[in-house]
Amino acid sequence: MKQAIINEMRVLPSISPELEVKRRVDFIKEQLISANLKTLVLGISGGIDSCTLGKLAQIAINELNEKGSDYQFIAIRLPYDKQADEADAQASIEFIQPSLSITANVKNGADAIHDEAVNALKEVGAYVAEASADDFVKGNTKARTRMAVQYDVAGLMKGLVLGTDHSAENITGFYTKFGDGACDLAPLFGLSKRQVRQVAAFLGAPNNVMSKAPTADLESLNPQLADEDSLGLSYDQIDDFLEGKSTDALADQQLIDIYTRTQHKRVPIPTIYDNE
Repeated sequence: MKQAIINEMRVLPSISPELEVKRRVDFIKEQLISANLKTLVLGISGGIDSCTLGKLAQIAINELNEKGSDYQFIAIRLPYDKQADEADAQASIEFIQPSLSITANVKNGADAIHDEAVNALKEVGAYVAEASADDFVKGNTKARTRMAVQYDVAGLMKGLVLGTDHSAENITGFYTKFGDGACDLAPLFGLSKRQVRQVAAFLGAPNNVMSKAPTADLESLNPQLADEDSLGLSYDQIDDFLEGKSTDALADQQLIDIYTRTQHKRVPIPTIYDNE
């Protein structure tokens, strides 16, 4: 099963950052042209993934515009109220130099959606969630609200929404279903986390963004909770598995268990015809 998962994730044991930049930029351009659209949209969080993908997107747009076309990349800041690592997000924006940078605060929308669901259950005496479970669910609501905003912007501007999912995230299902897991194209897929950092370093991304601990930062009770703490695995362990370099049997089995548990996020929505 281990090798089958590695094959599915498409991660190479080592990469040429220069080659990865070229082929992923080309992929972005091809997708935009084939869709007959001229706008790319991506939420910029302050983490390495959106910073790297944002730069690749802008390079793609710049190359397309060399022919005199009016292509554009819209970078969206999507804070929930005030973001603790706002400085990192702004450093990413400065590095990317997007065609257009906008900000949409998702607090009112996420709060309204979650409160309506909670109140509806409370009205009939069915609400049973503990504080930690409530906070976790609301974190996913934040992620889905962010994606809803990105799709609104893409719809209004006739564009495609980019997703930051790479293989170290994909194998663990470490994203919100129909939230940050929703997109029109995922140019970073096939890269491990360390390979994303290699590409970022090649592009000249800010050091503070490259070196910070990755965090989804969705839960209010655990702000800035590191991904590795949440997963119970380090990205080095995940990357070693993906790159076929792991010698840690315990970590490998833990990762296989996580992959199996989150498989519902990676497969099409089930129908009654799936087993025919």
